[in-house]
Amino acid sequence: MAVVSRLDGKRVLVIGGGGGGIGRAIVRSCADAGATVAVADLDAARAAEAVDELRAAGRVAHALSGDVRSGGQLDGMIVGAAERLGGLDTLVTVVGGQVAFVPAVRLHEMADEDWETVYDVNLRYVARAVRRVLRLFLEQGTGGSIVGIGSVTGFMAAPTQAAYGAAKAGLYSLARTVAAEYAADGIRMNVVAGGAISTAVNAASSDEWVPEIPAGRYGTSEEVAAAAVYLASDEARYITGQQIVLDGGVSVRGPFPG
Repeated sequence: MAVVSRLDGKRVLVIGGGGGGIGRAIVRSCADAGATVAVADLDAARAAEAVDELRAAGRVAHALSGDVRSGGQLDGMIVGAAERLGGLDTLVTVVGGQVAFVPAVRLHEMADEDWETVYDVNLRYVARAVRRVLRLFLEQGTGGSIVGIGSVTGFMAAPTQAAYGAAKAGLYSLARTVAAEYAADGIRMNVVAGGAISTAVNAASSDEWVPEIPAGRYGTSEEVAAAAVYLASDEARYITGQQIVLDGGVSVRGPFPG
């Protein structure tokens, strides 16, 4: 679904699960659109596999590995990507979710450590990555784009996923602040807010959620990737601090299925 040459000459880092799932689809689409890509994943083998796939197709790509919850490793991945690609034009932050990390329970039942885990993988690492890449963009003096992968739970009720929704709301607030503070520097930040997207994590519950989706189906990783590519491209150069909602109409009905 990528548009060839939409990202021609762009240098893109996809961090936080770039080797699989939605991240892998974003990596493919960015490369298909003409970008050189750095793929960062906790699983080094998975990142290498994604890069091997791109190189086999004649693309330029580099693999990085590390834990986004570690400030030192996160900074190292960003600096390493810039060194390998000769600079950076776009940062895409991917990893997130709740049910893959902690139980989905009502708010009063949620343990403090589970709340912290959800914030770590949905907001804290993104905020740190954004701060580091902002410094890099300013040093380069050429502007840049940041795309966060968010969720409709950031602006809808999210039964049994309160921590996830609160973190994603914070992600959108972060994007608006970046827009206000750095637009004059040619730096943009936007969010792709997904609804029910087909992934390995939610495959088991897909049938029960479909009736709640006006479009009558789950979204795909490739559709999320297409939106990310658009926001990273110069076609979206006047868009900043915004959310593109990819949910098949779920948010006009609400609440998000628990």
